[in-house]
Amino acid sequence: MKELTNFPYSHVLVLGLAKSGTAAARLLLQNGKNVRVNDQNADETDAIVDELKSMGAEVITGSHPISVLDGVEIIIKNPGIPYDTPLLQEACKRDIPMITEIELAGNLSETATIGITGSNGKTTTTTLTAEMLKESSEPVKVAGNIGYVATEVAQTLEKNEKMVLELSSFQLMGVKRFKPKIAVLLNIFHAHLDYHKTFENYKNAKCNIFANQTADDFLIYNADDKTVREAVTSARSVKIPFSLRKRVENGAWADDTSIYFKNEKLMDKQDIVLAGDHNLENVLASICAAKLSGASNQAIHNVLTTFAGVRHRLQFVNRINDRLFYNDSKATNILATQKALSSFKQPVILLAGGLDRGNEFDDLKPFLKNVKGIILIGETKDKMSRVAREAAIPFIERAENMEDAVEQAYNLSERHDVVLLSPACASWDQYQTFEERGNMFIQAVHTLL
Repeated sequence: MKELTNFPYSHVLVLGLAKSGTAAARLLLQNGKNVRVNDQNADETDAIVDELKSMGAEVITGSHPISVLDGVEIIIKNPGIPYDTPLLQEACKRDIPMITEIELAGNLSETATIGITGSNGKTTTTTLTAEMLKESSEPVKVAGNIGYVATEVAQTLEKNEKMVLELSSFQLMGVKRFKPKIAVLLNIFHAHLDYHKTFENYKNAKCNIFANQTADDFLIYNADDKTVREAVTSARSVKIPFSLRKRVENGAWADDTSIYFKNEKLMDKQDIVLAGDHNLENVLASICAAKLSGASNQAIHNVLTTFAGVRHRLQFVNRINDRLFYNDSKATNILATQKALSSFKQPVILLAGGLDRGNEFDDLKPFLKNVKGIILIGETKDKMSRVAREAAIPFIERAENMEDAVEQAYNLSERHDVVLLSPACASWDQYQTFEERGNMFIQAVHTLL
């Protein structure tokens, strides 16, 4: 067990018993802290409740009574719990600091951490960076918002082993001292304003990834993103830019044909398997992080010529009779679908639609120029059909399920066309998760073989 060396609190409230809360509670109890756990959705009969009680925790379930704050010196909260809940509002009045589990992970592994955030591209960049290091025989583990609890992973790190952390704005908003050795800021768009309330709050949360860095640390940033470019001016760390638009002497960049790190050509752009300029940004960012961490040029080349994408994020699925099939089920909003459509110059058959959240889809119109056919699914069929007609898409069809949609798309397609699932909608009208929707697409593609 690794010890918490810079955590001067004895009485801790862990708010929320999801994976991160459970891991935090275990770590704190193992370090001799007095731990109170509160989760309104948990049940007294849950196995984890019994486990934490047996370790010495006080566990309160079923509600969030204000009394759980009594005697508490700090709160470790589940990132998904909004700060405007009555309990946390009361905690603010009492000046009780609030952090997320990421703060504990940083306490255990600060010098070995690569932290990656951005509105889009976090998972792809995190995965690429880790794969480049693995290919270079550099010991590495992945954690954070990508699905592995950072505190648990940090406790297992061996000597010289690095941790690549995908970090959300929800996690970063709870940062007090956390700082990665290498921070990556990919982009900042308007997102999650229902949680953060204002764009400024959201931006500040993202910028927490470098707020505590010093001149001994590195900040990799998108020099093409005006918001990012302005935000990093306050950073004290060594700045490493990446750009698709211009040559950058101290970072990664691309011209019409090639990819470079500083003044060294690494490879031809045409050899990269991932599609789209947004993925090219992710590639440049991951090259910077990997090179700073000891990756070889050959390892970077090997990864980029074979990596077909993170599952459900513009993931290449198969080539069937010269048709290319891509699964972008993670595109649950218009911006993500815009980026997906911008990734292809050849004709596209688009599969789109899903949960109706009340918005219209007119912002997709400028991105539908290469779409020669659209197959519509889910609750938003009528709304998207109107936009498709106004965009003069030649073929507009509807499908009841994914298998039918894929079959129709294939029948509409010709050689060298792209068949793209990029819904621009959440999946919950027909599927429990975007992963389930994407898996159904993959399965339907395979039935065409």
